[in-house]
Amino acid sequence: MKILYAEHPVMFKNNPFKFILALILIPVFGLGLIIFLIWHLQNKAAKLTVTETEILFEQGLLSKERSEIKIDSVRTIKVKQSFFNRILGTGTIELYTAGDSPEIVAVGMPNPNKIREYIN
Repeated sequence: MKILYAEHPVMFKNNPFKFILALILIPVFGLGLIIFLIWHLQNKAAKLTVTETEILFEQGLLSKERSEIKIDSVRTIKVKQSFFNRILGTGTIELYTAGDSPEIVAVGMPNPNKIREYIN
C-alpha cells in the first residue's frame, strides 16, 4: 500500500494571528508557551493519510478515533479555504460518502487541493 499523502495540520499557516498572539504572550508568565504547547499537541493529535486505496483520519493523543474510507466510496470532496488560507496554502477538507454530513473533516491541512487531486 503506497502512501500518497500523510500530514498533520499545520500551526502557523493555519492560524497566523493566533501564532503572533502567542508570541506576544510569552513574556506574560509564559502564557504564550502554554498556548504553543497545547496547540502543538492538538495538531499532532490529528493526521490525514491518503493511500492508493483508502483515506485514513486519526485523532487523539491518549484515546484514538480512527476513520477509514475506501477511495471508491467517496462521493464528494469539499475544500474550504479563506482568503488567508489560500495565500498560505492551507484549508479544510470535507469528505462525503453516502449521507448529507461529512464522514471526515480535517481542519488546517497543508495543500488541500493536492489531497483532492490524490483522491480523484
